[in-house]
Amino acid sequence: MRIGYARVSTQDQHPELQLDALTAVGCEQIFQEKVSGKDKDRPELDTCLKVLRTGDTLIVWRLDRLGRSLKDLVEIVHTLEARGVSFQSLTESIDTSNAGGKLVFHVFAALAEFERNLIRERTIAGLTAARARGRMGGRRVKMSKADVRKAAAMLLDPLMTKTEVAKHFDVTRVTLNLALEREGYPQNPAAPQEQENHIK
Repeated sequence: MRIGYARVSTQDQHPELQLDALTAVGCEQIFQEKVSGKDKDRPELDTCLKVLRTGDTLIVWRLDRLGRSLKDLVEIVHTLEARGVSFQSLTESIDTSNAGGKLVFHVFAALAEFERNLIRERTIAGLTAARARGRMGGRRVKMSKADVRKAAAMLLDPLMTKTEVAKHFDVTRVTLNLALEREGYPQNPAAPQEQENHIK
């Protein structure tokens, strides 16, 4: 069975070109939806993929109608191939039911892997360069050095509790304690034991 999938973005309001092309190549059933290619939720595509059976062919007007990215496209086509479903793109003249079409998607898969490796290498290189300049990667700290200085000064007041100080900076007591420790401030500069007992 030849099944078509058509997608138009919110900017492109006219699916007729795709529908006519899919009908012309003998699609017996066509799923269509209006959604941006960036959206993960494509309910009609999900339904279309569920309907496909071994021996069927999924046909699209153009490659970018199916995948949100090269990686996404390759994953969908490989999933179809594992289920015994062929894929055809009319504009690019790609048909995975023949050797030439399969070769094209092997090349696409290699390019997607190449892209992932490049991103990984750039990320590692960026983190290494940041560390060399004294900046550490990872999640941004919730309290700046200036905040920690202010918090330590506030805690010099014996009537001020850590809970109050933490609330002032919109953090938890645990975060406050870690920040004080990170910057080398005493945990309870005013009256350590008495203050801890007060806020337990």
